[in-house]
Amino acid sequence: MNKERYKEEYEEGSDLLWPSDKEDKVTRQFYKDLSNLSKNITYTKKKNLKLFEQVVRIIKGKGWG
Repeated sequence: MNKERYKEEYEEGSDLLWPSDKEDKVTRQFYKDLSNLSKNITYTKKKNLKLFEQVVRIIKGKGWG
């Protein structure tokens, strides 16, 4: 099923423009990639923060724990 973009008109006067299947697929992939990217950035920041905390602990003499 490969639907093209189409428009729905309602009695109230509002119109909806629906995307084609191809546009919908591209949009969904974009948001999926964006979500994965933001998860990776958050993970990297947490990882770097923990490394910094370890360095501070070593400097203060509190060891690895």
